[in-house]
Amino acid sequence: MLWRQLFGEARTRVLTIYILTMLGVIVVAIPIFHRLLFNYIDTRVREDLTEELEDFQSAYKLWAATAETSERDLKNFIGDFIDMSRPEDDNIHIFLVDGEFYRANPPGLPKEMHLNSDLRKQWLNLSDYGDLNTLSPLIDRGEQSSSDPKVGNIIYKVVALNKDNQRQGLFILVHLTAGERAEALIGVYLFASIALGVIIISFCLAWVSSYQLFTPVRALANTARTISESNLSERLDIEGKGELAILASSFNSMMDRLQSAFESQRSFINDASHELRTPITIIQGHLELMGEDPEDQQETLNLVMDELDRMGRFVNDLLLLTKSERPDFLRLETIEIAALSEEVLHKARALAHRNWQVDNRGIGKMVGDRQRITGALLNLVNNAVQHTQESDTIEIGSEVDRDNVLLWVRDTGEGIFPHDQKRIFDRFARAGHHYRRSEGLGLGLPIVQAIVNAHAGRIELSSQRGMGSKFTLIFPLD
Repeated sequence: MLWRQLFGEARTRVLTIYILTMLGVIVVAIPIFHRLLFNYIDTRVREDLTEELEDFQSAYKLWAATAETSERDLKNFIGDFIDMSRPEDDNIHIFLVDGEFYRANPPGLPKEMHLNSDLRKQWLNLSDYGDLNTLSPLIDRGEQSSSDPKVGNIIYKVVALNKDNQRQGLFILVHLTAGERAEALIGVYLFASIALGVIIISFCLAWVSSYQLFTPVRALANTARTISESNLSERLDIEGKGELAILASSFNSMMDRLQSAFESQRSFINDASHELRTPITIIQGHLELMGEDPEDQQETLNLVMDELDRMGRFVNDLLLLTKSERPDFLRLETIEIAALSEEVLHKARALAHRNWQVDNRGIGKMVGDRQRITGALLNLVNNAVQHTQESDTIEIGSEVDRDNVLLWVRDTGEGIFPHDQKRIFDRFARAGHHYRRSEGLGLGLPIVQAIVNAHAGRIELSSQRGMGSKFTLIFPLD
């Protein structure tokens, strides 16, 4: 259970993926390192062989310039050279005189170089070539594998010992690769062991140190567990910068939106319930008290129909607000702005007796939903009618600037208090905090707001108590 919990943690999974990646890299790197190391050793071995061959060449030239050509003199030279020279580790100096093995340094030879071995026959069968009194490499670079792990591969250079155009013998410089390659394998093993140890230690240290790093994630989980419909006030403490701080900030912003949405939903349900309860209560009460008098019945019927009509408008407004969030809410078309202003003014005159005026007529076209925009302006006009008297003026205007189309409704009515100007676009809100201040249901301005938002526009409100109000709808021209 403990192991399952440990491997269930995000930090363990992240570090495990990292460790597996590093192990994969090491698995690929080890054979590459092995090959490069062996190539380096082979290159160095051949360089050492070349140096030893040059030393022998110098000694042989000096002897050949002064000595006789007899076999005895050559053997004396070989004996003196063997006594004075010290081959490098795993190197062997072999001398063949008149086709027979004469001496080697060190004297012990692997079985691959014994009397009847294929390698020795190969050396003896080499043809003579070269200049007088010079070393003539018959094979500059040769190599043969061995089945003996103590020998490894045999790398050799063969030169002819010539004097007076006659071959007197062969000098074979041999290197056995087993020793240095065994040391190289130890290096590869140490590399793999150290790398594995470093990875394991790094994993443990990172796993412990990452506990503090994942503190914001645990705080996020703990906070999420404490959140419920009745408790949306929990927030995360934001510390430092980086992805986790951004995560905490995003979580807090999300909770602010959720809390606002829940509170708006709760308020919406309460207000909608109140709006529906009132006409239902009125209808129920009048139906219960309705007598047999035809006039009384007709009066009750008229009142019931009026309340039902009001409930129908209320439901239609709610449906409109719901549809405003759908992508097919708008039916776009090209609109003549001046004609739109005239149409709205013509319809507005039928609402009430006011001093109707056109403040300005914008010249140009825009793309939008003609019916929705007309409905938004008529909502503003109806709102202005409810807060003005017959002697007041209501102006309808439009204007086109470089980037936007401005449509506005201005009245000289009672105006709006500053503290009400921010809340009147909320659903069921009314200016002055009087629930029955107007005949509307408190959904007119939210509907206007929804229509403008659907067109990617905005609303500006300018109002002063006792001086009237001006609502301006601003739509992008493009």
